Amino acid sequence: MAEKVVEIKNLYKSFGDLHVLKGVDLDLFREENLVILGRSGTGKSVLIKIMVGLLKQDRGQMQVLGKEVSKLPTRELNELRLKIGFSFQNSALYDSMTVRENMEFPLVRNIKNLTRKEINHRIEDLLDAVGLPQTINQMPSELSGGQKKRIGVARTLVLNPEIMLYDEPTAGLDPITCVDINNLINEVRERYKTTSIVITHDLTCAKMTGDRMAVLLDGQFSSIGTFEEVFPHAEDQRVKSFYDYNFIES
Repeated sequence: MAEKVVEIKNLYKSFGDLHVLKGVDLDLFREENLVILGRSGTGKSVLIKIMVGLLKQDRGQMQVLGKEVSKLPTRELNELRLKIGFSFQNSALYDSMTVRENMEFPLVRNIKNLTRKEINHRIEDLLDAVGLPQTINQMPSELSGGQKKRIGVARTLVLNPEIMLYDEPTAGLDPITCVDINNLINEVRERYKTTSIVITHDLTCAKMTGDRMAVLLDGQFSSIGTFEEVFPHAEDQRVKSFYDYNFIES
């Protein structure tokens, strides 16, 4: 059996009378790409925030890399967070910094005593890995949307995370660039042996990148399985609506 990297059991989270997570169960395995789908407001971001310790569940378990996140003291929680890389939907690059400076920032902040040679090698290697070595001295304003996404992924990888979280990685991109980003997610897994959660509404992205799909509806995962197991012949109309939205026939 593959090693469990994330183990979620009977997880509940409410905000007053708003019950967001209602007994969530999910396992994420080593070097797996897991896609989480769900309508806005269904609790995807709440689940991720609990995973990185920004929120605490009301009850249930959230174990990440063998540790119960809600019980970690601050120092250990910060150490765990360094093992989790988050690729933001808007890439979250600092507009006032060059690509090189954007890449350097998390390195020098979190890893002390690195030499300039080590920093340069790490940055150049990652920019080469995402196919953009020529952008190293450019400003974010000079980059296309797809390039910003790639640089955002590279910056996330700079600390060698074990787990990658991708938030709507193809949002706002043209179809050809979407394919490039989907391929990049797979290449990152192969090259850096990462385990990934991909949050998306794009079923083409889900099909290209996901080993399994998990559909979050009404506070629980209603369907978990491969793309073919979950789509396109889902009987649950709520699940079927995702497929129809992405692949509706004319």
